[in-house]
Amino acid sequence: MPFYEIEFPLTGLNSESVEAALLACGAISVTYLDRGDEPVLEPLPGEMRLWSDTLVRALFDDDAVDANAAATLRSLATHLSPQVAAAARVRAVATQVWERIWLADWKSMQFGRRLWVCPTSAERPLDPEAVVVWLDPGLAFGTGTHPTTALCLETLDSLDLLQKSVVDYGCGSGILAIAALKLGARRAIGIDLDPQALLASRENAIRNGVSSALETQLPGRQAASADCVFANILALPLIELQPTLAALIHPSGELVLSGILGTQLPDVLAAYRPQFDIVGCTQRDEWCCVRARKRATRD
Repeated sequence: MPFYEIEFPLTGLNSESVEAALLACGAISVTYLDRGDEPVLEPLPGEMRLWSDTLVRALFDDDAVDANAAATLRSLATHLSPQVAAAARVRAVATQVWERIWLADWKSMQFGRRLWVCPTSAERPLDPEAVVVWLDPGLAFGTGTHPTTALCLETLDSLDLLQKSVVDYGCGSGILAIAALKLGARRAIGIDLDPQALLASRENAIRNGVSSALETQLPGRQAASADCVFANILALPLIELQPTLAALIHPSGELVLSGILGTQLPDVLAAYRPQFDIVGCTQRDEWCCVRARKRATRD
């Protein structure tokens, strides 16, 4: 199916009005992009924060690019601003199998000494001791390409997980729970508020032959405590979840936290120090991963 895109700067326009106008004109998606290098992190629930220099990109599924794009620009000029039409750029988008394009650049990656994450089309690593998680990109977050996930995988590779029970809180694709099971864990529970993530975790567990040892559930349901809990989320949720995560861990159990910016690290450590000894912290780019151990008794 042919497509075309219209993109223009958001400058001075209300994002909700822009989105409503584009959808009324037949856009099948509306994307906001940063035209500079301005991070926007951790919006409040229901809040959408945008950059000071934001680009709007709308996608339309129509092959009559010249006629229909011109009509759309006239409508946007009427409902939003004449400057939209003046500043807009229109281009045809070739029909492509986007998953194939992503997979073309998706390569096997090693984490730590023996843990690998490989696309299902790849050859098994030559190292006979390699522990392989077979995974393809999907709707649920987590393939190992982001520093927060990579730091977690490297930390898991360094842990003794043999016959341990683990909880992956905010499991996404299930990559961490599956990696733990392949590294010798006896049982894993994946918890996520997104049903799509739970489905992806179960499907990926089947692909890796560990589905019988993985249980998935939504937050709020009582989960058995575990020897090791890992949570690759963001700093503010990690701070808010401290009582929940602490309750999931056996005394002397391990905790792995990731998704923390370096500037947020002191606040996260302050939240967990009353019940945990901080074992170590690793960093990649601006992201940090914390390893901690729950005290057997409260100080």
